[in-house]
Amino acid sequence: MTLPLALTQGDPSGIGPELALQAYAARDAAGLPPFFIIADAAHLMRVAGSLGMNVPLEETTPAHAAEIFARALPVVSHGYDVRGPFGRPDPEDAKATIASIEQAVEHVVAGEARAVVTNPIAKSVLYAAGFPHPGHTEFLGELARRRFKADARAVMMLWSQELAVVPITIHIPLAAAPKRLTKELIVETGEIVARDLQNRFGLANPRLAFAGLNPHAGEDGALGREEIETIAPALDILRAKGIQVSGPHPADTMFHAAARAKYDVALCPTHDQALIPIKTLAFDRGVNVTLGLPFVRTSPDHGTAFDIAGKGVANPTSLIEAIKLAGRMTA
Repeated sequence: MTLPLALTQGDPSGIGPELALQAYAARDAAGLPPFFIIADAAHLMRVAGSLGMNVPLEETTPAHAAEIFARALPVVSHGYDVRGPFGRPDPEDAKATIASIEQAVEHVVAGEARAVVTNPIAKSVLYAAGFPHPGHTEFLGELARRRFKADARAVMMLWSQELAVVPITIHIPLAAAPKRLTKELIVETGEIVARDLQNRFGLANPRLAFAGLNPHAGEDGALGREEIETIAPALDILRAKGIQVSGPHPADTMFHAAARAKYDVALCPTHDQALIPIKTLAFDRGVNVTLGLPFVRTSPDHGTAFDIAGKGVANPTSLIEAIKLAGRMTA
C-alpha cells in the first residue's frame, strides 16, 4: 500500500485546521492521495462542530492511516491538548505546533510517511515560546541535518502551473540583501534548484532565469554594480557546471506570459521580487516547496489568516494543491 502524506496542524488558532477538514472533504473530487494530520483530535472536532462540517475523524497511527482514509480523516496525536481559539493564538499551543512539524519529519525518517505537508504557522507566536529559527524552511533544514545526518541547505520555491519562483535571499531586511547576495549563495542556490527540478519534477534540463537586483538589472552599472560584479560571474560558474541559466534580467520584464515561456523557474535576489508576481498570478493556487532537503515538503502559499479563522470563508485550494504536488513529487 502506498505510504500516506504527513500533514501538520499549523497554528491551531489559524485557518490550518479548517483547511485540513475541507481538503479531506474534497479528497475524491480533488483526487487527493491519502494523508493523515498530526493534531489534537478533540480540537479538530471542536473546529468541525463550530463550522458545521460533517467530517469523520479517527485517531490512529501512520501505519493504519491509508486504510482509514476512505472513511475518515486519520488523526495522529502529537500528545498535546490544544486550546486554539479562533483568531487568538495562544503561545501555550506553540509546543504542539512545533511537535507536529518534528513528528511529521520523524514519520518520514521512519518510513511511515512519504512526504511532509505543513499548514501555516505564526512565527511571532513561536518566537514568544523561544523558537530560534526564522521560519518553517530554516527549521526543516535543521531537522534534516539532525535526523537524516544530511548537510542540507533548504531553498524555498513557490510553485504554480503559471509560474515557479525562488527568492535567493529570504527572511532578512531588504537593506541586508545586497551584502547577503554573494556569488557563493547564488551558485549554491542554482545548483540545488537545478538538481531538484531534475530529481523531483522530472525536468531533464531545467531552465533557470535569474533576475537582477537593481532596476533595469543595473543598466550596465549605471544603477548598481551587483549584476556585473556578483550575479553575472555566478551565472558563468553555473553554466560551466552544465546548468542552463539566463540573466541577469530586469525583474520588471520577467513575468509576462511570453517571458515566462522561456524558463522553468525564476530566481530573484530578494523575497518580494519573487513572491509578488506569483501571488499576483496564482494567489489561491501557489504552493511553497522546500528544495534541498532529503525529503519532500510542500505547504500552502499563505499564512494563518487569523482574521478569518472560524468564519467558514477560508479557501482550501492552496492546501489541496500542496497535497496534490507532494503526492506527485513522491509518486
